[in-house]
Amino acid sequence: MVYCSSQLLSTSFPLLNPKTLKFDAKYSKNWLPLQSTEGLVKGLYQTRVLNLRAMQEDKASAVTSDGSELRVPHVLTVAGSDSGAGAGIQADLKTCAARGGVEVVPEDFVAEQLKSVLSDMRADVVKTGMLPSTGIVKILLHSLKEFPVRALVVDPVMVSTSGDVLAGPSILATFREELLPMADIVTPNLREASVLLGGVQLETVANMRSAAKSIHDMGPRNVLVKGGDLPASSDAVDIFFDGQDFYELRSSRVKTRNTHGTGCTLASCIAAELAKGHPMLSAVKVAKRYIETALDYSKDIVIGSGLQGPFDHLSKLKRNVHNAYVQRAFDSGDLFLYAVTDSGMNKKWGRSITDAVKAALEGGATIVQLREKDAETRDFLEAAKACLEICRSKGVPLLINDRVDVALACDADGVHVGQSDMPTNVVRSLLGPEKIIGVSCKTPQQAQQAWIDGADYIGSGGVYPTNTKANNRTIGIDGLKTVSLASKLPVVAIGGIGLSNAQSVMETGVPNLKGVAVVSALFDQECVLTETKKLHAVLMEAASRVK
Repeated sequence: MVYCSSQLLSTSFPLLNPKTLKFDAKYSKNWLPLQSTEGLVKGLYQTRVLNLRAMQEDKASAVTSDGSELRVPHVLTVAGSDSGAGAGIQADLKTCAARGGVEVVPEDFVAEQLKSVLSDMRADVVKTGMLPSTGIVKILLHSLKEFPVRALVVDPVMVSTSGDVLAGPSILATFREELLPMADIVTPNLREASVLLGGVQLETVANMRSAAKSIHDMGPRNVLVKGGDLPASSDAVDIFFDGQDFYELRSSRVKTRNTHGTGCTLASCIAAELAKGHPMLSAVKVAKRYIETALDYSKDIVIGSGLQGPFDHLSKLKRNVHNAYVQRAFDSGDLFLYAVTDSGMNKKWGRSITDAVKAALEGGATIVQLREKDAETRDFLEAAKACLEICRSKGVPLLINDRVDVALACDADGVHVGQSDMPTNVVRSLLGPEKIIGVSCKTPQQAQQAWIDGADYIGSGGVYPTNTKANNRTIGIDGLKTVSLASKLPVVAIGGIGLSNAQSVMETGVPNLKGVAVVSALFDQECVLTETKKLHAVLMEAASRVK
């Protein structure tokens, strides 16, 4: 029997016959962690060389059950991929299979594979797709009981694009009775949810809510019913249910035929975010943003003439090729000393916006919001570009106040919007999944909505009276506590905060209160650098006491 292994740049070794061969996992010591796409080619090459060397030095890479050596012919093909499957790697695989034969992998071999991986790799999350038999499902469940993981993500692939049911009655029964009760989240689309519920038609958001509740009753901890095909909605609306609350997750519907694989991709993205330690709903929201961004990037690609085409999973990487700056993920610690600029104050003290930002950063500001209420758009954009260069040289995020257009034009790290500005979910759809979005909130309800709509943090206040905003209602320390306790996002306090009261604000005892945002305390002062250093010292003292 001949086995063909193929990858674009790497190598792999023969798939051994499970009836006569056993695996030696010691070669896994030669696997190299790849920390970035930049090192991909080098890493794969090093891995290939190390494994080939190990196999040459130790002839026991393939042995029979009685210990005798068995030579298994194997072919490595290094080639391109042909989406039509008539040439390239696809043709190589089919040709080698035709010349040597293909053996269906038995269930006991799947069990051995799972045991080998789960016992050695210590997987954090397991994600399932189409499971071909009841036996495979039971083997998976047994393996997960023996080797528990942090989360099980179940994508119940059981209905084809054409509407054909791929899972028979026995598989459905096993799903309902055994797999779903172990799942941390299950992600059915409308057709799959209908099949799980015995053929119930889902045509409205209300139907989706009811379906999510009914599927949750089968045992999974969380349910995401995907409404991408919902006929009555102009948006792409999904319903997330955690057993207590329903969350309606909406995004703009991308008009494209390139939707093949979106369900698998969404579930995989959820799994990846959970593996990084993110909470469930946050993982779902990131995955939804990722899908929307990738679909938008790929909407005009034409591959084949079928009803569906593939979309580009690597759009982010391709964008980064053309953009030397790669924005790091938002860290709630960035909110510690949040500097909000004011052009009027800077003019009063005879300094430029760039000088003010430089001084604030030197003094310890951890994030900067460019707030230029009276500037013309062209002037605002030029100031934003100049300040962005300064902030990035220090590794500090720069946000734009209100103006999404300016943020997009200069590629700022994000925006901060108020309750009367552009809706947060629209801002998210425009900026994409990576940018930072903050929202001003005075009430628990506003804080909850900001989280649902895709914000990364909220600014709560005014805590004290301030001259920077006319007719701004204050909420006081008690109001700040109330909003912070209700928020599932990190909070930065704002409004009338300075050297005299910053410590008392930070010592409120609310864990997700991460910092203070200040305007006058820094920029309506003779020396921005000195005042920033003083405030930073006060905040550090408060932080040490809270710990």
